[in-house]
Amino acid sequence: MLHVLFNEPDMALLKEVQDLDPGLEGPIVLVRDDYAVGPIHSLDLTEGQQQRLSWWKSCYDKTSYASIPTTPVVDDAQVIASIQQWLEADPTAECWIWMAQNQHDVSGYYWLIAQLKNWQGRIHILYLNNLPFINEKGQLFYPTWLEEIPPREFLKAKKLARPVTASEFEIDPDEWTRLMLENAGVRILEGGKKLLGKELSYFDTDIKRLLTKEWQRALRVVSNAQAKMKVKTGDVFLQWRIFQLVEEGLIESNGKWEKGWKELDIRLNSEDNSALAQQDQ
Repeated sequence: MLHVLFNEPDMALLKEVQDLDPGLEGPIVLVRDDYAVGPIHSLDLTEGQQQRLSWWKSCYDKTSYASIPTTPVVDDAQVIASIQQWLEADPTAECWIWMAQNQHDVSGYYWLIAQLKNWQGRIHILYLNNLPFINEKGQLFYPTWLEEIPPREFLKAKKLARPVTASEFEIDPDEWTRLMLENAGVRILEGGKKLLGKELSYFDTDIKRLLTKEWQRALRVVSNAQAKMKVKTGDVFLQWRIFQLVEEGLIESNGKWEKGWKELDIRLNSEDNSALAQQDQ
């Protein structure tokens, strides 16, 4: 079987699970793009794919990753091609799609499933939606990311694998088409597999709530935001939003962009500080 994941830390986890259960042996493929953010209009066409790649590059160019010689913008076209080729090569093989209850995995699923119609009956899904697991302390919890689940618990999770139904192969690609037409800046998970479109500014409040009138390292703010946010998103998107907020004059920076993010400080301007204080009262 071929396994498809949407979050890089999940790859090492699934390899541990395969060591525990040889029955799960098989190649692991990672869908790298985060389809929960950014433009997705006409993503089924070359033009739309190029527009998305250009948008990601413009984001990376404003972040701490800009100094990396090769900009780490991902292109999943080769990923889907490898999955399709693998399914064509072995008519008996199955593809297992693993996803947890978060907008990142679900958005990736919609992008993927719309391109696998020809292999109905051989595509299985493991959606860990509102399912309890036992953590390392023996406590019951409901994970929102696969990486939160101890490897031994995955031995139970595999029993949840089921074929993607004929109805889902009809409805879910239509849902992806709807999302592409809506082309919201951000997509969040309302429940089940329902995604809601939001503005690009959706996570700005999470950033500004960590700011005060005192200077703070911008990268520390990003790290703290990711730790405290109820709805998670990636560091590249958060860094890009910080740049946008500075450009719009909604937060202040020390202006050291040319020296890199390690020396970049930001703070809340006085007007926003007062507004947030009133909201919290």
